[in-house]
Amino acid sequence: MLLSLVPVGRHVIIRASLAGAGKPMTDSTKIEIRDVEHVYQSDFSTVTALASVSLTVADGEFVALLGPSGCGKSSLLRIVAELLRPTAGSVQIYSTSEKGNGRPKTALVFQEYALFPWRTVLDNVVFSLEMRGVLKAERLDRARNVLARVGLQSFSGAYPHQLSGGMRQRVGIARALAAEPEVLLMDEPFGALDAQTRTILQEELLRVWESERKTVLYVTHSIDEAVYMSDRVVLLSARPGRIKAEYTVELPRPRNMEMRGWSSYTKLSLEIWTSLKDEVDMAMVSEKP
Repeated sequence: MLLSLVPVGRHVIIRASLAGAGKPMTDSTKIEIRDVEHVYQSDFSTVTALASVSLTVADGEFVALLGPSGCGKSSLLRIVAELLRPTAGSVQIYSTSEKGNGRPKTALVFQEYALFPWRTVLDNVVFSLEMRGVLKAERLDRARNVLARVGLQSFSGAYPHQLSGGMRQRVGIARALAAEPEVLLMDEPFGALDAQTRTILQEELLRVWESERKTVLYVTHSIDEAVYMSDRVVLLSARPGRIKAEYTVELPRPRNMEMRGWSSYTKLSLEIWTSLKDEVDMAMVSEKP
């Protein structure tokens, strides 16, 4: 079952669906994207956002999606989350959950906080568990445990308006983790935060990921963030988005801030930027009237 939280205005829609079964390409394959295309159509225009995208993500791998604005990164993430239906191609998520245990395959974290303003931090985190019928004692225990992991246990009774932007985003991450998904999909989760808060939350997310080792597909505009956090960086071309290049990040884990000064870190970041710059230039030209 897929469970996702979709912000609509001041509200959040819970969407659940079943992902199909099948045989993975390898025993370690968790996500398999095959020849995905997506076309947006309206009465005035037709826009091809993605064209022939194929990608596999291994179980427990942290993969960053990078590319110029409008290249289809977020569209691809929403297709994996089954919030968009691809115009062509398919996406398969291979579950390792025991049959009938109710764990969702994916949880999606947006740049927008998408929290219920009338619910406390604890009540926001337990919401998805309520919707899935998890017993009250269990959902409260799981919510309190995950809030402790993201450092918010002392704010469980606070309301969203009483929190900083970084704390609200941590609540969103806690809500996703409480559902115990097999795959965590993150759409620029720190994009709206100031640089200092963003760095702190990168560290916290990596710390949680080190202990959980969930499969993560992470959309970002930041080369530095992609290199620092991921095992692999996948670079998309200007629209229509195609996979232009993939880069393996050979930094040891756990990561630390000192690595950002390593020559290998700088070299990889520069290599990615050299390839990305051409796509950014192309995207800017295509946007001109």
